[in-house]
Amino acid sequence: MKFSLYIAKRYLFSKSSNNAINIITAIAGIGVIVGAMSLFIVLSGFSGLKDFSLQFSSVFDSDLKVTPETGKILNLSKEQEELLQQIDNVEAFSKIIEERVFLTFKGKNSISHIKGVDQNYQRVNAIDSTIFHGGWFESDNTAVIGAQISRNLNLGVYDYSELLEIYVPTPGSGQITDISQAFNKEHVVVSGIYHVNEELNSKYVFTPLELAKSLLSYEDGEISSLEFKLAPGVKEEVVKTKISEVLNQNIVFKNRMQQNDALYKMLNTENLAVYLIFTLVLIIAIFNVIASIIMIILDKKHNIKTLKNLGATLKEIRKIFYLQGVLMTVLGGLVGIVLGVIIILLQLQFDLVMITATLPYPVKLELFNVFLVFFTILLLGIIASRIASSRVREGLIG
Repeated sequence: MKFSLYIAKRYLFSKSSNNAINIITAIAGIGVIVGAMSLFIVLSGFSGLKDFSLQFSSVFDSDLKVTPETGKILNLSKEQEELLQQIDNVEAFSKIIEERVFLTFKGKNSISHIKGVDQNYQRVNAIDSTIFHGGWFESDNTAVIGAQISRNLNLGVYDYSELLEIYVPTPGSGQITDISQAFNKEHVVVSGIYHVNEELNSKYVFTPLELAKSLLSYEDGEISSLEFKLAPGVKEEVVKTKISEVLNQNIVFKNRMQQNDALYKMLNTENLAVYLIFTLVLIIAIFNVIASIIMIILDKKHNIKTLKNLGATLKEIRKIFYLQGVLMTVLGGLVGIVLGVIIILLQLQFDLVMITATLPYPVKLELFNVFLVFFTILLLGIIASRIASSRVREGLIG
């Protein structure tokens, strides 16, 4: 092994008497460097875009959400609420009542979701940061709506000329004889308008918990879900166990990722597609390594025969060129990764590439991407070197 590695390093760093081979080797090395650098930069850019997208999409998602396993109602007594407050590593929790509703204002209609929240909601989710007009409600019969709802209904904040009407079907069964009995209705004034993204801007109408409770005819202790803010670094499973013991009913837990399951799956699928596409580009670059090693084998034909006469076996001679190819790809990959890291750091520090005049292209430096690119380069280098070194046969050294 030491013998083969020594010769491989000598062949890698020494120039050939044939200038064409030197050029081919240089092109192969540059191809590996550029390929590794490009793959790392693209993965870092996609990681940045992923975080940039999720910071808006998950703004209304808590660290942990508890919903009933069946049905829409979760029962929570005063005693259970007090016990939840005593759980370690739970910084805050909020009671939620949520349901689909029909909105109307001055003859204009919209479908949305009412989300009744208690006073702790602002401690659980960073809702304040999304309100760009008006403010969070501080009294009953007020609401905070999304920007798209505001546009659909042509509704601004503190518009007392006509109140926003919220309708939900009356719960129960049996035949309805009076249409006025078919719906529960509440009148609210809008105190604030939030903006997150197109989907969320048309989804929620936030109201005080008691208003939603009255509108949906919920009894005392009945809610739709609980949302928790956990202490940093806490183990979710430990908190889940304690919450389950307190609630003592069939419940479902969802962390921040699971609450955006479809979005995470889509982003991860896109990330995989980008990785595979640029790996294909890298494979094309690795073909140059195969060509380079084969050319070196032909150029070193007389040296190979000398090594054979000195006692080197066919396996040892093949290992020389195998190790040469691996060293070429590993060194090229390392240089490419270092250059990629430098470019990402420059983007983070100096905003070299801008999406708009005020928004730099988001990138993220992740150790996982470093290992992924290096592993990809190493694997492709091993395969390419194995293919190239197999060209050393008995007829060549006989």
